[in-house]
Amino acid sequence: MSDVKRVYAFSEGDTSMKYVLGGKGANLAEMTRLGLPVPPGFTITCQACVEYSQGGSRFPEGLDAEIDRHVAQLEGSMGKRLGDVADPLLVSVRSGAPFSMPGMMDTILNLGLNDESVLGVITQTGNARFAWDSYRRFVQMFSKVVLDVEGDFFENAITAMKQLRGVRNDTDLTAEDLEKLVGQFKEIVAEHVSPEEFPALVVGGKVAFPQDVAIQLRLSIEAVFKSWMNKRAIDYRRLYRIDDSLGTAVNVQTMVFGNKGETSGTGVAFTRNPADGTNEYYGDFLTDAQGEDVVAGIRNTQPIIELLDVQPEAGAELWTVFQTLETHYRDMCDIEFTIEQGKLWMLQTRVGKRTARAALKIAVDMVEDGLISREEAVLRIDPEQLDQLLHPQFDASVTYDVLTKGLNASPGAAVGEVVFTAEDAERLNSEGRKVILVRWETTPDDLHGMVAAQGILTSHGGKTSHAAVVARGMGKPCVCGAEALKIDAKNKIVRVADVEIHEGDMISINGTTGDVVLGEVALVEPKPSGEFAIILGWADESRTMGVRANADTPEDAIRGRELGAEGIGLCRTEHMFLGDRKQIVQDMILAEDDDTREASLAQLLSVQRDDFIGIFKAMDGLPVTVRLLDPPLHEFLDDPRELEVEIVRAECAGADERELAARRKLLGQIDGMTEANPMLGLRGCRLGIMFPEIYGMQVRAITEAACMLKKEGADPRPEIMIPLVSVVAELETLRGESEKIVAEVQSEQGCTFDMPIGTMIELPRAALTADEIAKVADFFSFGTNDLTQTTFGFSRDDIEGKFLPRYLARKILPRNPFETIDPGVAKMVEMGCKLGRKTNPGIKLGVCGEHGGDPDSVKVFFKIGLNYVSCSPFRVPLARLAAAQATLAEKASVSDNR
Repeated sequence: MSDVKRVYAFSEGDTSMKYVLGGKGANLAEMTRLGLPVPPGFTITCQACVEYSQGGSRFPEGLDAEIDRHVAQLEGSMGKRLGDVADPLLVSVRSGAPFSMPGMMDTILNLGLNDESVLGVITQTGNARFAWDSYRRFVQMFSKVVLDVEGDFFENAITAMKQLRGVRNDTDLTAEDLEKLVGQFKEIVAEHVSPEEFPALVVGGKVAFPQDVAIQLRLSIEAVFKSWMNKRAIDYRRLYRIDDSLGTAVNVQTMVFGNKGETSGTGVAFTRNPADGTNEYYGDFLTDAQGEDVVAGIRNTQPIIELLDVQPEAGAELWTVFQTLETHYRDMCDIEFTIEQGKLWMLQTRVGKRTARAALKIAVDMVEDGLISREEAVLRIDPEQLDQLLHPQFDASVTYDVLTKGLNASPGAAVGEVVFTAEDAERLNSEGRKVILVRWETTPDDLHGMVAAQGILTSHGGKTSHAAVVARGMGKPCVCGAEALKIDAKNKIVRVADVEIHEGDMISINGTTGDVVLGEVALVEPKPSGEFAIILGWADESRTMGVRANADTPEDAIRGRELGAEGIGLCRTEHMFLGDRKQIVQDMILAEDDDTREASLAQLLSVQRDDFIGIFKAMDGLPVTVRLLDPPLHEFLDDPRELEVEIVRAECAGADERELAARRKLLGQIDGMTEANPMLGLRGCRLGIMFPEIYGMQVRAITEAACMLKKEGADPRPEIMIPLVSVVAELETLRGESEKIVAEVQSEQGCTFDMPIGTMIELPRAALTADEIAKVADFFSFGTNDLTQTTFGFSRDDIEGKFLPRYLARKILPRNPFETIDPGVAKMVEMGCKLGRKTNPGIKLGVCGEHGGDPDSVKVFFKIGLNYVSCSPFRVPLARLAAAQATLAEKASVSDNR
């Protein structure tokens, strides 16, 4: 017998054991320890799940016996036995991973019922309807979760029974109706479950619903273990970066029943409003129902605040529990409860998921209430969540007609084409089209469609339904429970009164207000304020690493500064060469004489100077790092193959021969500039060496713009960044040429100011020889996009749609290295930093790739010792918060090691 402990009674654990007992099991143990009314039970550890998966879907040695001992202990404490014909013990079997994954794994209720024990329940309760309803639910759940029978078969049978009886609600069905449904459900099992899948259940050549409660329990535990690796759970973990190796625990708990009549009920509640953070009790409950009815959205719920009117004593006790749990956990708690004939039972608690807006308000309020410190408040906010507050809202200045309203389940606004299936949402999103997923109610199997959609709209379900909880976690706008929607998913039509909306029609939803609008409503970008600004202010007090914005226009610069950027870390000048200026650039590139080229450069000098004036004004008093032209010149020219097609068409149309000759000549010029591997070709500093007049024009434009603003009393602080340096001589050459031009312009304009000149470190050779390069550089900015490409030998433009998804699925790579910095690339950055500081101790070090806005990468860069990160304007708040959290984590680590 194994000495490893794999099963714990609720009385044996506490909240610190979430990696052993899972979040649900650890919190059930903690509530038991606090003396709250928790139905007794036991937890099978997460490690047992991992062993099961790694052992070929077999229980590890000794687990069966350990489960049997805990079942016996539970039966002894309750004075009942599983499957007893006179007074049966019934249990639930629920999953519970270390991190909350709402709706992603499986639950089974009322286990222990069979054709004999259901009669014992009738004897004990005197309520035949309750007994058959409980048995019906058990057969339905077990068959769907364990035997993998499509859930619609059972729902269709229920609907047919209600139609036959002429009733509307499930609760209107009689005991006799429910008994007949149990028989029909067994027939569904026999018809749709393959004997090869479950040979132990075969009777007379067909699968029979198991009557042996030991087999029921064993198969249910295995089903929960297996659900850890179902597609929706894997998708959810990938979305939220949860480690696949953690496994899920299994909680076996004594059943309590909310479906025993009008003095019973069940609900899901939060100690504060998870949508906006208001200090109020929030949630839903149902009378005469079980928990799955609430979260599944099958029946429309009542607000939790009305529980005091319906069940005054149980409601008052629940209010006390709310206060106990929030004070104990020092955070907003998410609670599941059942009231059985007036008696309150707690089925679960956890630190509740919330929107970004709610997270900020709750954190600030709890600091003001003295529950937590400012530093704790900063550490509690998930930087990625801040993105939710940067999503669009309806433009308040426009008028629109509200078609219908639902529950404001997840804030933010979205506009898109109506789709009715998750598959269509994913497909159209891959084509670049924006969609709104419209469903009666979502299920965990819809996760991929919810990820692809701009927003979610459902006709049923409350604020704690699957759609609401998952949308809030993803930051997707969501409107739930819009009962006026009559959805015909088969024919892809939704009706609201006499209005018909077809697939592909545009609608707008406002998850903040619950409004649904036919057609497109103008959206506006929100600005940070209130608790957003307070938390970020506290973050700025803690962080030591700077945060800049990547910005190429005055508008982007202004937006970045509004969001807290402390300068511009990357201003890409090639973006200034597009649009109506592209022809000037083409004339410069294709010029056959110096006069033509100089004329084009003079035009570009003027427009570039104006661009820089606008950006320097927006960032007055803050550094602006301008990267000189980086991409190969042929990217500014026409596509040669398209031009070739045009020539053939012109020939067929009998075009003028001189015109054809000019086009052929142009094609020859473009083909002559095309490279087999342009990413590693004539680009970056190599352009500046081959065409010094281009870099010379840009340096002059930067310096003239700064001089003009200096004369106006402004404080421009430009920095020149030379890209793609791999050899120190490249930087020496271009720095010398640039300094000469800067000095000339300053002399002409009669002004002086420092103009730091540095380089991007984006090639492995540059990182390896950073000690040499640093001698002639005022700063390094690590271009981690190209550094990742050249370190891996990947082409970012190619791998995304080809082999990267396979690499991630097979865990060859843990994450997309272009989203989160790869450890190997991080080592390259660290090496460049150490070597650079070795020969130039005062060198300034930053990063300007997309990784600068990824919170996990920001924390890596902090540990490496970078002075700043730079990212897109809307990622600046995330980077500020992540940088503060990195600083606070380091302080905590130092304190712990003393």
